[in-house]
Amino acid sequence: MIERVPKDKQLILFDGICNLCNSSVLYVIKRDKNNKFLFAPLQSAIGEAIINEFNIDTNQTDSILLYNPSEQKIFSKSTAALKIAKDLTFPIKLLSVFLVFPSVLRNWFYNYIAKNRYKWYGKRESCMIPTPELKAKFLD
Repeated sequence: MIERVPKDKQLILFDGICNLCNSSVLYVIKRDKNNKFLFAPLQSAIGEAIINEFNIDTNQTDSILLYNPSEQKIFSKSTAALKIAKDLTFPIKLLSVFLVFPSVLRNWFYNYIAKNRYKWYGKRESCMIPTPELKAKFLD
């Protein structure tokens, strides 16, 4: 299943019922000028396959994962978010400078937002269904 991700792309797995996560996906799509990213909800079949392949504890990481098939690596939390930002347009790509800080410090801030995301932004009953124009950017 995970071999469906092209080697020249990276797959962003996101919480499909989270309003903040869905808004973030649309933000990335708009700024992904090099067409580097594909998307899938964590709750999808490919999301579950990657979670199982990399033994991800979804009690610890339940909001964003970045899968790089060319390196066979998975990134989570703040590292995933900052690696995504690095490949977007200016000025958001400048956020990648925070990768120099230890992940324990970055993840403290990230975890605080992730823990409160449903309370602050709400959640949906089901995963986002992409529009026909965006369908090619999503894997199910």
